Amino acid sequence: MSERVQKIREKHGEPSERAQKKVLNYLADDVKEFIKQSPFAVLSTSDSSGNCDSSPRGGKPGFIKILNDTTLLMPDIRGNRLLQSTSNIESNPKAGLIFFIPGNNKTVRVNGTVQFLTFDELEKLGLNNEVFNPDETSQMIQGLRITVDEAYRHCPRALSFSDLWNTDNIFKNQ
Repeated sequence: MSERVQKIREKHGEPSERAQKKVLNYLADDVKEFIKQSPFAVLSTSDSSGNCDSSPRGGKPGFIKILNDTTLLMPDIRGNRLLQSTSNIESNPKAGLIFFIPGNNKTVRVNGTVQFLTFDELEKLGLNNEVFNPDETSQMIQGLRITVDEAYRHCPRALSFSDLWNTDNIFKNQ
């Protein structure tokens, strides 16, 4: 434990037993249900030097598929063609996902290891491009198979603090 972390722990305490026990190395049933309802996630990656990127990912609820208790399948839809996530994953296969459901202050976090799947492999798995409002560039370019290292529901404090889903309040303050 770093000195910084140790000082913060001394001042603010250890995580509760409940918080520690919620971090699992598989997808619990409530986490799976949340992912099935989620139309939006943010994929965070970093390269081997630690340079980070966070990329929004969206589709119809459940567009990220649950293959089993330890594996997710995410379509990689053509975007701005910067390919930052792909470049990062090539040099560092570790990634994090945070799932959102509009109007719900809870989130789900999944951290794991990513493997690329070709379009042919995706077809064999039956993965389709499940997006609202598709356009001429919304094609699947590859798939990401995420093997779960950690998965858990995250508390609603940050979304509550931001009042994220209250658009009247947010737009009133612009």
